[in-house]
Amino acid sequence: MEKMNSDLLKRIVIDPEIMVGKPVIRGTRIPVDLLIKLVAQGMSQDEILKDYPHLTKEDIQAALFYGSEVVAHEEIFPLLVGEK
Repeated sequence: MEKMNSDLLKRIVIDPEIMVGKPVIRGTRIPVDLLIKLVAQGMSQDEILKDYPHLTKEDIQAALFYGSEVVAHEEIFPLLVGEK
């Protein structure tokens, strides 16, 4: 599983000269957040691949995995009761 996750993350590129450093699918200018948003809006993988034929199912999986990793490592600092 670790190898698969590592392979998926290799599909994501962060380069300041591509989309101002937003994470994108390697070899494209398609941002990871766009793919996550399309899935969240209910588009199927097949619909996404029809609209973006140069992508693969693995690219979509990579975007979703990347998003989950970002959220998993997000630091949360809850406010104490009464603080705003």
